[in-house]
Amino acid sequence: MAAEPTGIPVLILKEGTQRTAGRDALRANILAVRAISESLRTTYGPKGMDKMLVDSLGDITITNDGATILDKMDVQHPAAKMMVQIAKGQDEEVGDGTKTAVILAGELLKNAEELLAKDIHPTVIISGYKKAMEEAVSFIDFISRQIDINDKEVLKKIAKTSLYSKAVGNARERLAEIAVEAVTKVAEKRGDKWYVDLDAIQIIKKHGGSILDTSLIEGIVLDKEVVHPGMPKRVENAKIALLDAPLEIEKPEIDAEIRISDPSQMRLFLQQEEKILQEMVEKIAATGANVVICQKGIDDVAQHFLAKKGILAVRRVKKSDMEKLERATGGRIVSNIDDLQPSDLGEAKLVEERKIGEDKMVFVEGAKNLKSVTILIRGGLERLVDEAERAIRDALSAVSDAVRYAKIVPGGGAVEVEVAKHLREYAARVGGKEQLAIEAFAKALEALPMTLAENAGLDSIEIIMKLRSAHAQPNGISIGINVFDGGIADMYALGVIEPAAIKQNAIKAATEAATLILRIDDMIVASKLEKGEEKGKETKKPGEEEEKEKED
Repeated sequence: MAAEPTGIPVLILKEGTQRTAGRDALRANILAVRAISESLRTTYGPKGMDKMLVDSLGDITITNDGATILDKMDVQHPAAKMMVQIAKGQDEEVGDGTKTAVILAGELLKNAEELLAKDIHPTVIISGYKKAMEEAVSFIDFISRQIDINDKEVLKKIAKTSLYSKAVGNARERLAEIAVEAVTKVAEKRGDKWYVDLDAIQIIKKHGGSILDTSLIEGIVLDKEVVHPGMPKRVENAKIALLDAPLEIEKPEIDAEIRISDPSQMRLFLQQEEKILQEMVEKIAATGANVVICQKGIDDVAQHFLAKKGILAVRRVKKSDMEKLERATGGRIVSNIDDLQPSDLGEAKLVEERKIGEDKMVFVEGAKNLKSVTILIRGGLERLVDEAERAIRDALSAVSDAVRYAKIVPGGGAVEVEVAKHLREYAARVGGKEQLAIEAFAKALEALPMTLAENAGLDSIEIIMKLRSAHAQPNGISIGINVFDGGIADMYALGVIEPAAIKQNAIKAATEAATLILRIDDMIVASKLEKGEEKGKETKKPGEEEEKEKED
């Protein structure tokens, strides 16, 4: 609403629309982001706590995974929703470091609020933050160490560092080994760069047993069972036909009517159906296939003929699993049985049905091309199996980032303190009001090791002073917090290392979020639709109904 000098109000926005402008809008957005950041703070680090999330249906999720917490929270505030998007973006890009990105964004805005109180314009703060972000990312690249991606011990340390904050207990060593084996098996070199397709690593969860029973299968596991009891349950030196065509008599697309006036005609009709299915099976058997994996259905009669031929068959397999099988076995998915050739068959040393827990599953092992593997996760508690899956996904992402970029940095808050020290030196060279923004950025980075210390029950001020003192020494670059004994130590010596890409991406994501929030000086929230009012529905003007009736 605006008012002219005459005092007559001029309505601009629809009635019921809420508008917040200037510092009030900025303060509201900063508070919302800080609320999200604070909610994740207590989950940060190896000594972080878990959150219990209960949805509207009563389903429970217990986790300390940042991306999962934000995904399950029903966030309403528009600025807070941006934090959820940042966490998702970080998770999709590098698969880990979501809590780092969100906590850092909250700290950047908290420090920006203090600068705004000193009448420093948001544009100056944004400019300083962007310079600090660019300097921090390039400095991390400078202090990072190059690794040999064939050194499995280093990769295992990276996986274990990622798993420290997860509730997987004494299975950390086992899961780290599995993550490294899985990534190194699917990694491939393209030109002079390594590429890791995490979609090639299949993860299957089965409740029962212990987390230590989690295993890596060099092949594909199908959560299906053999379709017919008369079929073999184990086939060695398998020749696998991958079909995207039903082994059934297809119904016509249009309604058809068949008139039968004689019982013999009915018998002939059924015999013809049987003959068609038998011919399909004969064609498959003629190629030398002894295993059939079908994406569509398999008729009961076709199952009978396949069993007579000694062919193991599985039906209604997911498309994603079919693609993994195609990659692993070297076969080709065929959409028409008439086109099936011996050269289209995939190869595997063993195809076998096994009982896991209460379910039967088909294992395809010793495949021709080991570019697809499966991790079978076990656990005595269903919630624990879910958390183990989230933990193994983070470990896989961390190892794949290390393989792709081959650069690591020390964990335990060491890299944040070193970058903060460098930014304070850089700020002095920049000068002006931007210097204050860069120093605020450095302070925000130091909030991460302080949070690590707080969550471990340590004195955060004392720890940060010790870290600053250690990093002032020439060889103190890798000194971080040892949360288990309450002191500071060399993180490289302890094996606490992280891929540089995760830290760099988290800093970029947090800065982008903070600067986007700082740019907003006006919030206009449309009024909610009333009951019965439909979006886009045209409302009739008074008297319109009567006029129409008169015309009729």
